[in-house]
Amino acid sequence: MQTKLTRSPNLAARFIVSGEVIAFPTETVYGLGANVFDDAAIKKIFVAKGRPSDNPLIAHIGNLSQIELLTSHISTTAAKLIDRFFPGPLTIVLPKRNEVPAIATAGLETIGVRMPRHQLALSFIHACGVPLVAPSANLSGKPSPTTWQAVKADLDGRIACILKGEPTEVGLESTVVDCTGKNPIVLRAGAITMEQLQEVIPATRLAKHNANAPARSPGLKYKHYAPLARVVIVSNVQDIIPPPQSAFIGFHIPSHLDQFKRMQLCLTIEQYAQSLFQFFRECDADGINVIYCEAVSETGLGLALMDRIARAAKL
Repeated sequence: MQTKLTRSPNLAARFIVSGEVIAFPTETVYGLGANVFDDAAIKKIFVAKGRPSDNPLIAHIGNLSQIELLTSHISTTAAKLIDRFFPGPLTIVLPKRNEVPAIATAGLETIGVRMPRHQLALSFIHACGVPLVAPSANLSGKPSPTTWQAVKADLDGRIACILKGEPTEVGLESTVVDCTGKNPIVLRAGAITMEQLQEVIPATRLAKHNANAPARSPGLKYKHYAPLARVVIVSNVQDIIPPPQSAFIGFHIPSHLDQFKRMQLCLTIEQYAQSLFQFFRECDADGINVIYCEAVSETGLGLALMDRIARAAKL
């Protein structure tokens, strides 16, 4: 299969209508979309990514009215979060309608729903005329793609089309919040922080994950976000004694500066998050063996950033 490259959301939407899968940009990372009601198209997502079938997908909507196509009930807490954070990098887990195929939810009776705040993504979903399920547009387990070039590197020839946009704004996947119970539970940290959620609903809390239970959100059960290089988390950058072919990303200048083959210093936590996955990919291209990542406080966006780094380090 030859992968079509385009900047036209209308052209890309034609592939969705014909049952294909399409990579498209959002404010978080690039997603790999298929019609949420098309079993055969959704299967192509799992094949293209090499994704385990028990890893649920997130539905992306182009307008709020499409939520009714996906869920049978929106709780009061879910409605409050939707009102505050849609469109944006927040996924709400809701009871699914029977019309949503089991393959989209890994057999769960719930479905994660989000509305991107990315204009090209919204134009694309609108042109498709249906909600789309869309995991990150990368080979399963690799760093999520934040540029169309990263999508092409992983999936060229494996998918029908890539909708080209600019590098993503956030660089980390959406926050996932389960709203099917009494109080919201954060299943996956993301750009919408725990503190922001608790401003709306103070009872919001972080999930305690059971490794043996079915995954209620993407990004929980399998190795994710990992480069080929070994990832090492460091609290004091002055303690690093880098071996050959090493790289560093963080805020502070480490000792032995001239011994790193690649380095990225970040000015803000937002820049660190936005840069992380692309930095991993650049390190792979450079033949880096070890990547040192400076630890940050697990508050605000730091909770999501440290989650991704820890999973990449296989902790």
